[in-house]
Amino acid sequence: MPSVQPEVAATWDVHVVADSDTRWKWGAALAHQLSGAGTSRVHGHLLDGRAAPNDRQLHDVGADAVSLTRGGLTDVLQELADTEAEIVVLACVGGAIQALLHGLAQAWQGRQSRPVVVTGYVGVVYERVVDGLLLRAGADIVLANSAADARSFRAVYEAVGVDPDTIARIALPFLGNAPHDPTAAGRTRPFTVTFVAQPSVPETRAERRYAMDQVLEHARRHPDREVIVKLRGRKGEQTTHSEPYHYAKLVPEGSLPANVRFAYGSMSRVLDRTDLCVTVSSTAALEAMHRGIPVGILTDFGIREALGNQVFVSSGALVSWPELHDGAVPKTDPAWAADNGVGDADQQNPTDPWSEVHARLRRLTAQHDSLAPLHPKYSPDNAAAYLPGLLSRHGLQTDGTALRGDIDQRARPARRVLRAAARRAYLVGTARIEPRLRRWANS
Repeated sequence: MPSVQPEVAATWDVHVVADSDTRWKWGAALAHQLSGAGTSRVHGHLLDGRAAPNDRQLHDVGADAVSLTRGGLTDVLQELADTEAEIVVLACVGGAIQALLHGLAQAWQGRQSRPVVVTGYVGVVYERVVDGLLLRAGADIVLANSAADARSFRAVYEAVGVDPDTIARIALPFLGNAPHDPTAAGRTRPFTVTFVAQPSVPETRAERRYAMDQVLEHARRHPDREVIVKLRGRKGEQTTHSEPYHYAKLVPEGSLPANVRFAYGSMSRVLDRTDLCVTVSSTAALEAMHRGIPVGILTDFGIREALGNQVFVSSGALVSWPELHDGAVPKTDPAWAADNGVGDADQQNPTDPWSEVHARLRRLTAQHDSLAPLHPKYSPDNAAAYLPGLLSRHGLQTDGTALRGDIDQRARPARRVLRAAARRAYLVGTARIEPRLRRWANS
């Protein structure tokens, strides 16, 4: 029987490219986990765009970095062209990942060695699975957050001719913190129900008004409970998904019952005092399940792929607001939890869900001088009607070079000012002007 080699502690430089607060949270937490027994020096690169996190959102995420820059995708490619880092993590939406893979393949062409490129998903994968996987194909490692995801991802890659061994199973990197203490409710604080809001699920104003009405109804029926509405961002802030109907805007100021409050910032701190976590399909449900907190996945809007709650069909957590009002406290099925990457027991990998990726990274980083060039799945040969438009939206030609060729370095500060001004104008438009136009149209 072969001997087991001990894990070698290493200090790695890891560059994380992210385009939203949630993806930065995932990427930075992942970067610290990837080194295993060693340590990571994390360098962040935030892409300009609608969802680029502001300073308050970065503070709430609480992910530290040695350095942090902001810029466009072509700026990031220039910053990474000569990096000697061991790992680059792409924590972006799928289209940006495919563009970065093409851009890095071009930027690193002819180099004797290059970093290992890692990507994956921030949380629950519930829609456009094939689309998203193929946009990530070409990275050295594509991460799956659970055994269930790893099986489905490998099946897709095998079917379309991508090496299924590119997939590596891990756990969500931000799982953890103190397990739930069910004796705290009634002893040190009231029983606390936390409704975890999502910016775009449910979508319509009527649906979101219904959800808020049910929160208030629950608080009225259970005056001995505290009810928290955990919001992603404050009014007017942009997050990973657009939020045209912010819950705080749906309730007149001063009309909240005494036992209801809005909460912002760290999800883990809110879960510290939660006894029942209620949501449509947020990844926070997995965080809560991992800590042993009862979770209710709402069925009031149906069980639909568009909502993402179909992922939880066999979890034991599906419930409606009326059932919750009547005292229901769902119990998560432990076998489902284990297969979906949460809970103490993991039937697919009973030792360490990170062992596979740690071993693979040690092997790949030791082979920096012999890594094959990056080879994204899509090319002008197999996606001639799709790839040019995808890349041009991110400022690249089909060969991975910048659209405008030679970049005037002196013009870059001016472009950054223009990008910042455009983003501010966009935020004003979506947060202030668009809702007024919508109200006017509906009046």
